[in-house]
Amino acid sequence: MTFRLYDTQTREVRDFVPLEEGRAGVYVCGLTVQSEPHVGHIRSGVAFDVLRRWLTHRGLEVTFIRNVTDIDDKILAKAAEQGRPWYNLAYAMHRELDRAYAALNVAPPTYEPGATGHVPEMVELIERLVERGHAYAADDGSGDVYFDVRSWPSYGELTSQRIDDMEAAQDADPRGKRDPRDFALWKGRKDSEPESASWPSPWGRGRPGWHIECSAMAGKYLGTAFDIHGGGVDLRFPHHENEQAQSRAAGHAFASYWMHNAWITTAGEKMSKSLGNSLTVPAVLQRYRGVELRFYVVAAHYRSHVEFSFEALDEAAQGFRRIENFLDRAGATGDAPAELPEPFVAAMDDDLGTPAAVAVVYDAVREGNRLLASGEDAAALAGQVRAMLDVLGLDPADPAWPGSGSGDDARLTQAVDVLVGGLLEERTRARAEKDFAAADAIRDRLKDAGIEIEDTPTGPKWSIS
Repeated sequence: MTFRLYDTQTREVRDFVPLEEGRAGVYVCGLTVQSEPHVGHIRSGVAFDVLRRWLTHRGLEVTFIRNVTDIDDKILAKAAEQGRPWYNLAYAMHRELDRAYAALNVAPPTYEPGATGHVPEMVELIERLVERGHAYAADDGSGDVYFDVRSWPSYGELTSQRIDDMEAAQDADPRGKRDPRDFALWKGRKDSEPESASWPSPWGRGRPGWHIECSAMAGKYLGTAFDIHGGGVDLRFPHHENEQAQSRAAGHAFASYWMHNAWITTAGEKMSKSLGNSLTVPAVLQRYRGVELRFYVVAAHYRSHVEFSFEALDEAAQGFRRIENFLDRAGATGDAPAELPEPFVAAMDDDLGTPAAVAVVYDAVREGNRLLASGEDAAALAGQVRAMLDVLGLDPADPAWPGSGSGDDARLTQAVDVLVGGLLEERTRARAEKDFAAADAIRDRLKDAGIEIEDTPTGPKWSIS
């Protein structure tokens, strides 16, 4: 069966045919490193990690690029609020993001370019757009440069919109724009902004707009034409619409397929910092293992919205432990690679149908448990289960997981999480009741056990010292 995926632009499931035989180029819009990653953030990382693993299983050599936006308005504003340099905030949050990805076994990309390291490529691309009549420098002395949306007849093709039906771009002062929908390619430096957050350009010191960053970085590492561009569904407009328009206006074919993962919501709304309903990854990982959180995310189709609840996460964690329990009882060693069951392959080939793929895993576990109950050998089925989990990034024996290779170790890790979490809750209550002696005593007990506590604005964090 041919691997098929849903193309967001054509709105149909299409056969995936790479531009170059045996190779695939994938670009995924990473995060703006302004704050700690929450559960909603990491869905994109997990979804496209599964895509990468499946393409690799299909025999393709994958060049996987996931960028980091390490300069923008939000980073500057948050850094100013916290009284720290913007680059200090961006670097610290980038490290938090790396830890979150690692905790969920999201493999590092082939390259992870940062926006601040590719300003020359962005300036070059903007100059090309100006030369081709698709961009202009504002005449208000701001130093801003804008993309002229009416100069590109195909603008709106990704999201099937007409220009006149679109809202104005809110990324710069509209006074310098020919059309309110024109979007910023370059932002001239303002006196209120730090000098370090600007770079020289033909239009004066400034910094790149958000959209031009990804076009320039995708072009540098994947060329002017590549296979798949991905990201969260909230990026379709304006970010990805603008990326495609400016790239194609510059003469680049850009992406052949567009993929977008849906949101993880709370109370029906997108999980986000601005809504105040976010759940940071470190906080969730104090209650659950990374492999359990990943299983919860993978079990839902990447295009389906997920309403987050701890009850649902509990159920997913229990389901995964049942899988681990079967593997322990069956004595799965994974010495010989097992062949994937045909229903699993069919599910994954159908637009990464992970719910159906997980159902195949459960079916194999049930049959394996039946064999074990009858005193029969279930090693072959256990090998298949391991092989399926490996494709999904969920193999319990993967060295990426703490306590990998032993169900006892995994349960011990989980027990430590629960016990330390309980003590931290006691300490939090004691501090709220101003019983600082009790709070300090709990901290000292944990420190004596080799566990360091760090109090953060989002709550206490613990680590092994």
